[in-house]
Amino acid sequence: MNFSNTKIDQAYKSLNEEFNNLSQKNDIFKSITLKKLYDELKVIPKADKPEFGREINLLKKDFEKKLAELMNSDDDLGPIDVSAPFDLNIDSNQHPKVLTADLGSKHPLMSELKIILDIFGRLGFGARESLELDDDYHMFGSLNFPEGHPARDDTDTFMTFQTDDFNKPLIAPAHTSSMQNRVLVDGLKDLTELNKPIAMVIPGRVFRNEDLDARHEHTFYQIEGVYVDRNVTVGNLLATLKTFLQTYYQKELDFKTQPFYFPFTEPSFEFSMSCPFCDKKGCNICSMSGYIEVLGCGMINPNVLTMAGIDPEIYTGFAFGVGIDRLVMMKNNIEDVRHFESAKLSFLRQFK
Repeated sequence: MNFSNTKIDQAYKSLNEEFNNLSQKNDIFKSITLKKLYDELKVIPKADKPEFGREINLLKKDFEKKLAELMNSDDDLGPIDVSAPFDLNIDSNQHPKVLTADLGSKHPLMSELKIILDIFGRLGFGARESLELDDDYHMFGSLNFPEGHPARDDTDTFMTFQTDDFNKPLIAPAHTSSMQNRVLVDGLKDLTELNKPIAMVIPGRVFRNEDLDARHEHTFYQIEGVYVDRNVTVGNLLATLKTFLQTYYQKELDFKTQPFYFPFTEPSFEFSMSCPFCDKKGCNICSMSGYIEVLGCGMINPNVLTMAGIDPEIYTGFAFGVGIDRLVMMKNNIEDVRHFESAKLSFLRQFK
């Protein structure tokens, strides 16, 4: 490829040499040579800018094409032997020392999740893992979020797109509620034909566009609870949550609720428990209030039941969602939620 502008033509030849020598080919777009061309665009005469900018774009597209061809290449690169991280021909005494498995331990979130699932199992709930990439319908539509509804903005979701269809975004779920519709649909037959309630908890990792601080993290774990049967009431919901939390913290607790809004439950509540550290006297953990808000919950909205094929005139149900990180922080008096994702051995070794 030839360019009418001498500087661009020379830069193109230089970039080609650089491209051929790069192990990570996409680093070509970070090249100083390319940056100098863009800097040149800022200072050249105004009349020359359109043609100069057009040729820079042609240059850039040429390297994008080269990258695409490499990615689509069918060249057989050969297998990678993951079992040989060092030279097998050297004496065993010269092998690098590696950490043995007995020095490892379970992550505190996974250890506590096992305890949480055991409690819900004893309460009669099954378990099903959440997805880490989902579609718009399960994240919003099936949960009574109409298109364009402002409540969609509150979830601060991360989105990506399928290259073959930009009208169908893929979403990193902001809550495990995205599994509700699947659980309801899969349990419909047992509910209507065998009179078995739908009782399921759904643990999983969720993602939110958060400003990070000691209490907020962009990646954390949540567990969703769904229960549907005939004559299910708010009393059943509160009794389930009270039993779970008192069993988990191994102590008597007081609870209170206040009205809230979730599109997928009606009525909806914020559920708070008495601070397990100060027994309602007031401390730094509960901001001197004596209570800590731990989860959101409510009776499943009739629209959500209907979309799953369940008749809301016959069946009712409740749902709740609680952050596992928050439960574990309170149980172990952990002051910063960011510790869980930090990979700091000084933190993790406390739970060995």
